[in-house]
Amino acid sequence: MSGSADLADLVRPRMRVAVGDGLGAPRSVSADLTAAARAHGDISLVLGWLPTPDPGLEMAAFSDVVAFMSGWGVRAAMQAGEVRGVATRWSGVPALLHGPLRPDLLVASVVPRPDGSFAFGTEVSWMTAAVDAGARVAGVLARGSVAAAAGPGLPADQVTVIGEHIDPVPPLHFTGPKDVHHAIAAHVVGLVPEGARLQVGPGALGTAILEAVDHPVFIDSGLLPDGVVDLDRRGLLLGEPIGTYLAGGQELFEWADGRGILHPVEFTHDPTRLSTGVPFVAVNTALEIDDQGQVNVEMLNGSVVAGVGGHPDYAAAGARSVGGLSIIALPSHHRGKPTLVDALSGPVSTPSHDVEVIVTEHGVADLRGLDRVGRARAITGLWVLGR
Repeated sequence: MSGSADLADLVRPRMRVAVGDGLGAPRSVSADLTAAARAHGDISLVLGWLPTPDPGLEMAAFSDVVAFMSGWGVRAAMQAGEVRGVATRWSGVPALLHGPLRPDLLVASVVPRPDGSFAFGTEVSWMTAAVDAGARVAGVLARGSVAAAAGPGLPADQVTVIGEHIDPVPPLHFTGPKDVHHAIAAHVVGLVPEGARLQVGPGALGTAILEAVDHPVFIDSGLLPDGVVDLDRRGLLLGEPIGTYLAGGQELFEWADGRGILHPVEFTHDPTRLSTGVPFVAVNTALEIDDQGQVNVEMLNGSVVAGVGGHPDYAAAGARSVGGLSIIALPSHHRGKPTLVDALSGPVSTPSHDVEVIVTEHGVADLRGLDRVGRARAITGLWVLGR
């Protein structure tokens, strides 16, 4: 480990700086990074998944800002033209960090380990790829954080401590499930074999699905939510869960602390690993879907909602898994409008050939083995049931 330093001492002209993401994003030094960027005038910025906006990061102070995960905490900045959303699946991020978006410096929260090394805490995500690509780590020592990263500590010669904070990890709360989510979840759980590896997305539907699980499963997902703790409490969690972010509250943090359950995206989103061995069931949602099963999770009527993320990674892996499934689960209507549309109003985030089963509150459309005409008939029939 290099000695302590100020962040301003590490920022050099024409640098590309990446900022750690997730709930452990190093927000205590965001204003310092903004000031350094203004002083130089030519600093570019790389962002990952920011669950909520970071007011200390003034995007206009940087010469260029890209985000791997659109929407969420950068939505307003994207709409203002201050942030460019990169259209990439999550498994493609490491290649970008070793290539055209290679950062010189990674500003991230780190936690101490008993052996004197440092590691990431409530997320590992793409940050290991940035380190492997040669980025120096400007570490903010997070003494109030959670130690949940698997694997060895960070290379000592690449870490410079620039400060510390003792604030607890901020919780991430989602809206609770409604009746429609519980109805969908009941259909989904009936499709998940006992002993399968299960992936669910964040939010009300993911919560409802984990609550509905009534037989033992493994959890292999990008985000690990509060529901994982309840699964363990009910004796239905097989082994240790696999994820790359913690996404919940204090109970989850206390449960995860000291467990090596967070891994780099090179591992969590590897399609070969996911589709090999124990059946893998991917359950994802959509903003809208067409009659072939093409999925849009990014935009609605020109407004950015989210990024591509791991949606296509997990869907493809589920479709490839022997005994597994790629499921798209969504309410039949959103704000009074059908989620089945003639033409997507945003990009195709996940192609139709990686979608095997569609679930709404009205039932299940199994698309496996169907031709294009058959797919359209099965999908539209599921929405007709709700009329």
